[in-house]
Amino acid sequence: MHKARKRFGQNFLHDSHVIDKIISSIAPKPDQHLVEIGPGRGAITEPLLEATDGHLDVIELDRDLIPILRAQFFNAQALTIHEADAMQFDFAALHTDERPLRLVGNLPYNISTPLMFHLLSYAPIIQDMHFMLQKEVVERLCAAPGEKAYGRLGIMMQYQCQTRYLFTVPPGSFDPAPKVDSAIVRLEPRKEIKHPANDFATFEKVVKAAFAQRRKTLRNNLKGIVNDEQLTSIDVDPSARAETLSIKTFVDIANVISE
Repeated sequence: MHKARKRFGQNFLHDSHVIDKIISSIAPKPDQHLVEIGPGRGAITEPLLEATDGHLDVIELDRDLIPILRAQFFNAQALTIHEADAMQFDFAALHTDERPLRLVGNLPYNISTPLMFHLLSYAPIIQDMHFMLQKEVVERLCAAPGEKAYGRLGIMMQYQCQTRYLFTVPPGSFDPAPKVDSAIVRLEPRKEIKHPANDFATFEKVVKAAFAQRRKTLRNNLKGIVNDEQLTSIDVDPSARAETLSIKTFVDIANVISE
């Protein structure tokens, strides 16, 4: 049997109860175009194939797993296996008709955040994404202003997506068992951005700087980017801390700078 590789951050899911729960959360329908990132030993691949008579693309980096997957699913005509690094993969190449992509994956902890941002560059062709991530990361993705987990990751993701914490997955559901809890998150790219920034790069810069030192005020963290006068002109207290601000407020700050 294939041994999990530390280098790829592999933890293989084997708990059938959790697998069933994931599939019912995704609720795949026939004719939908599903894409699985990091199928591993095919724990989720099999039920996804059963649920869809459309098409399933899987992207796997570990070349030792490819022959195992090919042997396991040699009969599955709706399955295409791509030996590739999801971080470098062109997801637009899979979008060959009007159907949006539905992405699923047990993402390696070490690349989960940059990979999600890579995927957001394909937001217009993605219907939704269901990912297994470290519980702490899911909490950050879904946190609201004032919550301990609220920060840069949640703001940047919620600006572009609706995020939803679905459920927690204990370490015993995996082989090998990770040292932390995992969780399932649903990310749905927004058809329309609620509070659009005039300049996305400025918005990004403001959010990054505001959280550079969490315990410091906006006045300190945003020094040289925006002044007190600009902040008070949009009803923002310069002595407030970043974690108390809504996404709309961060957009307002970015817009006052870019104007």
